[in-house]
Order: sequence, then structure tokens, then C-alpha cells
Amino acid sequence: MPPPEPRFHVVLHQPDIPQNTGNIGRSCVAVGAKLWLVRPLGFRLDSRYLKRAGMDYWQHLDWQAVDGWQEIESRLGERPIWFFSRFATKSLWAGEFREGDVFVFGSESRGLPDSILHANMHRALRLPMRAEVRSLNLASTVNTALYEAVRQCGGSVG
Repeated sequence: MPPPEPRFHVVLHQPDIPQNTGNIGRSCVAVGAKLWLVRPLGFRLDSRYLKRAGMDYWQHLDWQAVDGWQEIESRLGERPIWFFSRFATKSLWAGEFREGDVFVFGSESRGLPDSILHANMHRALRLPMRAEVRSLNLASTVNTALYEAVRQCGGSVG
């Protein structure tokens, strides 16, 4: 019997910080999402920081590393894709999420590349925050978006 389809897909485009990726992996396990990592990564996948942040949950994580954005588009492009950026004009609350949706996040230091973000601004969302805050921690942002999607899809994670 094949494994169940992931509830959501989380794509980290060239993440820099292994602890964030580990924490995001833990959130993905919690809600049944698949984690996609787009290379190049700012750390090694065998990093002790990655494993420490993901703790003993990493063994339960459905994840895959790919070599570029084009591979994500070819594998997941038929699904609704949401792009998260502090430059988006629509709030997270404007998104209407369904199971199977894809959530794309940029690196901690650079965000999403202009080539990806500008072509998809109509599907870009941001978390509301005061002007004094440039951005939130990547793991916090992913967690907020995932649990809003869970809420919209009935609130159950079991």
C-alpha cells in the first residue's frame, strides 16, 4: 500500500539556518506535510544542528531535497502554490487553502528570488506585522501558515 499523500507541501528555497529547517521539519511531521528543500542549502543535511532542532521527529518526516526551483515546478506545479514574502501585498488571512496546497518560503537572509516572487505575486502572502518588524523567524512563519491551513481544512491533524 503506497504511503498517504501529504496534507500540504512546504518548500524551503535555499534555507540558511539548520535549526530553522529542523523546527520546520518538526511542524511538518505534526500536521502531515512534506518538506521540500531546494539546493543550495546553507548547511549540510547531516548537520548536528538540523538533527538537534528536529530531534527524534526527523525519522518520521517525509522530506526531499531537490537541485532547483524548476524541479519543484515540474513535481508540484499542478497544485495550488502560495508564496510567502514580506513584500507581498495580501495578508495570510486572504489565502483560501486546501489540502495538497504548496507553501513556498525563501531563505532567512535573502527571501525568495525576484524571478520567483515577481512572477507569482498574485499568489503571494505575508503575515501581518507592525512596521517596526522587518520579518519574523522563518520557522515561526511556516508554523503560522501551516496551522492556518489546518484550521481552514477542518482543524484536525489526525
